Amino acid sequence: MLTTYRSVLAAAVLVLASVILSFSMAADSSADHLISEALKPSSIETNLHNLTDGIGGRVPGTPAMEKAVQWGVEAFKAAGADSVHTENFTLPVSWSEGATEMSVVDPEQFKLRLVSITWAPALTAHQHVRVVDVKDGSDQDFAQAGDISGAILLVHSGEMKTWEDLFGEYLNAPPIIDRAVKAHALAIAFQSTRPHDLLYRHTNSLDGEIDRIPQVLVAREDAGRMARLLASGQKLYADISIPNQIGGPITSSNVVAEIRGSEKPDEFVVLGAHLDSWELGTGALDNGCNAVLVIDALRAIKDSGVRPRRSIRFILFSGEEQGMVGSHAYTVVHRNELDRNAGMVVIDAGIGKITGFSLGGRKDVLPAATSLVAPLKQFDASALTTDAEWGTDNFDFMLEGVPTFVANQEEGNYLINYHAMSDTFDKVSIPQLKKHVAEAAVLTFGLANATDRVGPRLTRAQIEQTLRDTHLDEQLKVFGIWQQWESGKRGRTE
Repeated sequence: MLTTYRSVLAAAVLVLASVILSFSMAADSSADHLISEALKPSSIETNLHNLTDGIGGRVPGTPAMEKAVQWGVEAFKAAGADSVHTENFTLPVSWSEGATEMSVVDPEQFKLRLVSITWAPALTAHQHVRVVDVKDGSDQDFAQAGDISGAILLVHSGEMKTWEDLFGEYLNAPPIIDRAVKAHALAIAFQSTRPHDLLYRHTNSLDGEIDRIPQVLVAREDAGRMARLLASGQKLYADISIPNQIGGPITSSNVVAEIRGSEKPDEFVVLGAHLDSWELGTGALDNGCNAVLVIDALRAIKDSGVRPRRSIRFILFSGEEQGMVGSHAYTVVHRNELDRNAGMVVIDAGIGKITGFSLGGRKDVLPAATSLVAPLKQFDASALTTDAEWGTDNFDFMLEGVPTFVANQEEGNYLINYHAMSDTFDKVSIPQLKKHVAEAAVLTFGLANATDRVGPRLTRAQIEQTLRDTHLDEQLKVFGIWQQWESGKRGRTE
């Protein structure tokens, strides 16, 4: 009897192992097929050329952004999407820069190279304004500067070399702005973190609103010259004009394409990237290359002939640079569907090699996710981290409890060109981009085709605990986003 039982058990184990093996082989087969399709020649380079060299920088509310939205619709259709549509949302104001000017006029005379910080208020022409050096902008620096009312404040920066330097530039600005507003300064002049007079765009406002004080970004070398003159004991005075053009609410659009699922079409996975960019360059690294990646991933999945169990929504978000306004709007409008959102994948760091994915603090999804990225070992892109990232279009999905996957990438040539005049088509490696298409297609398809979902949608309490565990709450408090979370303005409410 015992022998018979063991025989039956052994047979059952063999059958189960055979089933698991067959599923594994099927998954590997799908991944291999997807990778093969993704690496084939496609229109990805032409699409990027048309978007960047053709349309150029893409700020919401501009004709270029409208052209980009239509470009996205047509490109998705050409890639073979089952359906394509646009979804409108509103930004509170429009903004564009006028002829920003600042010159030191006394006791020396020289013109500065500079741009306005985006979504900062305009400043009418002011002559002979005192320039005060507040060094790094700490409480102590402000205290040592004395009376700064009515002055232009010069804020030093280190040269940016790492991701931490970039994040620090954003994190340092809000308290400096608080101190400047409280002290009734006229304007803030931030030193560029890039060498060789390279200028770039930043916004220090939260979600598309006009900031509280005029701000400019001054070429690193010019700011250094002012700092040295002030350190020598001279009292500098400058003329300044920031004629930014600010208008009323504007409508922008997300572009949404879909491959319909075969078994669970009402459940879905999102692969996204943002379509908008700043306009000093042409938005190739940030984030044109990944916008065309999303389109080419759709093409690769469609051409592979493998159809996922769940639907896949391929989304080009707008308004990301103004505070993820488009993706936030999408999660609000689709909140009643988010229980069926099985995962969200986003890529937003140029062309630097993908090393794996950040899981938004979700340790619970690690086992399932590990198997999904296993086929990416051939690209050395299968490492998973359980930190939580904000600052791109995964953020509001994460605040809604949806499992998110953000590509971890090497720096490559991203930081020096970030938001800068130099962010142009020639900075993009198409062969590397094609590998990223393969990686995004495999992970996205894997999430959509898995028998079981990678993880549940978290409750509000679970989301908040994740934010605290990853210390992301500390960063959100600096920017005022934590207050939005606490008030229920942003994120899951139950």
